[in-house]
Amino acid sequence: MNAGGALERQDGYADLRGYAGIGDGRTVALVARDGQIDWLPMPALHTPPVFAGIVDERDGGRLELRPVDAFESTREYVEGTNVLRTTFTTATGTATVTDALVTGVAGRLPWTELARRIDGVDGEVAFEWAVIPGNTFGTEPVQRLDTLHGPILRAASIDLVLVGFEHGRTDPHEPGDGFPDGPLEFRGAFTTSPGSRHLIAVCGTDDEPIHVPDPRIVDRGIDRTIANWQRWSEEFDYEGPWREAVQRSALALKLLIFSPTGAIAAAATTGLPEDLRGGKNWDYRFAWVRDLAYTVGALTRYGLREEPHAAVSWVLKMLKEYGNDLQIFFALDGSLPDGVHGTKSEGWRGIGPVHAGNPAAGQLQLGVFADVIGIMLHYVESGNILDERTSELIVAYADHACRTWPKKDSGMWELPKKRHYVTSKIGCWKALTDALRLYELGEIKPTDEDVEMWRKNKGLLEEWLATKGWSEKRGAYTMWPGSKDLDASFLLHVAEDFGDPARTRRTVERIRDELAVGEQVYRYTGVDREEGAFVACGFWLVQAQVWLGELEAAEARMDALVAAANDVGLYAEMISTETGDFLGNLPQGLSHLALVDAASAYDNATRRGEE
Repeated sequence: MNAGGALERQDGYADLRGYAGIGDGRTVALVARDGQIDWLPMPALHTPPVFAGIVDERDGGRLELRPVDAFESTREYVEGTNVLRTTFTTATGTATVTDALVTGVAGRLPWTELARRIDGVDGEVAFEWAVIPGNTFGTEPVQRLDTLHGPILRAASIDLVLVGFEHGRTDPHEPGDGFPDGPLEFRGAFTTSPGSRHLIAVCGTDDEPIHVPDPRIVDRGIDRTIANWQRWSEEFDYEGPWREAVQRSALALKLLIFSPTGAIAAAATTGLPEDLRGGKNWDYRFAWVRDLAYTVGALTRYGLREEPHAAVSWVLKMLKEYGNDLQIFFALDGSLPDGVHGTKSEGWRGIGPVHAGNPAAGQLQLGVFADVIGIMLHYVESGNILDERTSELIVAYADHACRTWPKKDSGMWELPKKRHYVTSKIGCWKALTDALRLYELGEIKPTDEDVEMWRKNKGLLEEWLATKGWSEKRGAYTMWPGSKDLDASFLLHVAEDFGDPARTRRTVERIRDELAVGEQVYRYTGVDREEGAFVACGFWLVQAQVWLGELEAAEARMDALVAAANDVGLYAEMISTETGDFLGNLPQGLSHLALVDAASAYDNATRRGEE
């Protein structure tokens, strides 16, 4: 309940668990339970956001829409879509708000079009709204410009125009006190009645002419957007356990696909803290090769064709363009990351700093060899054919893995201290195994010397893992030789036959006993002192238990993890094991991907058991 219309916020910030995401294939908006949109980069996800109140309540920018009086709210996605419908109930009536980033007849629109449709259900509900841009990620202040077709607001090179109907726009059009150039926001108020309809739409472009849409066409566009999402969902073929959670996770992954290139963002935000003490506030609006590889595998498995092919084609184009320098991630437009830049944002609830950019760029991560080659094997086994240049690229990467695996790297967790991380060596083993399989299938054309080198190094890696990766004292594969620490990324390799299956089982048991708290699992030993549990790791443990035949335990853990999502089925990167609060960026692709993979593994295992 929001007394007197006041927000249930701490210092102006909503709980991270309270956000729902909407998107159009190019950007993502985050909507809080009180109807306020606190995050929206326009027109693209990787551009500096003009609405970033989630990381700076005062100056970041926001889009407000709420009843004037005390209210309660419930919400859900329109079935099979990423369109959000919130029902507001006051003492005097009920109304619904439908939020959509509108898509066009032929896919995404050339501009960003955020539409908020308000329908009166019963009684009367007085609403107030505001569009308040910010620019804490840039250097130029917001300006108001008068044009032939009305005022626009400009933040750096991003232009915003507002249209609507029955929306009670009240912001003055002339300069006034405190606004020498006119108000730097749009405002309005209206009252719903049974059957009434009101519309507010904000359109944005970046360094290009701005289209001023007819609000009636925008209204129809919301229905078209719902139909577009539902047609996509009809192609998603899964009828197994936890179907609703799996489909919502697939839709969350779809939100993160950047349609102009086919790249897949790791998450929709930057700067949300992994630790309430601050310091771990990174930008995840990049396409990690690892996450893209995993996502392509999942989407292909469920009958989707276009997104996996676009993602594979894009990442191969990028890898070919940059040659033997194996990149960890790319910007969504295909450029290389240009470092880490500070912003003027104070951080969610003052927990900063907020960065644009990620420091992992340029790291050596040996596991990427397995990601690239593995995705190509999966793609071939799904009925596709590799081109000649891709075949040459895979041969080169397998050769590179042979030369590089003895080196220290930063590991999957992108740690600053380089070590001989055990799961990195397993990744190299997997890369060579998959390269040999592609060779056997006739999809790549290595020389005899290449094949001999791959087989030799595969054997050397098996010996290394058996003698240096395994700790008899710990009864587990440890994080690195001589360490006592455990690493949850080992769970991704439980199905691989690089060593003694009994050792694999014992390692999973140690991880379960030492890294799990309830259903959640931490990334590695000791990290619980500085961050929340990593959502994906919990689902990886489910998948590992399935592979080991522990179906009853896997099902119980899966039920608990699915229940840990927020009210609309979304996950952040991490969850506090003490409070259940979300931590880190959101929605997080790897969290949803791990759910999809865990459900699929359980479904396949139970089907085999019934045969």
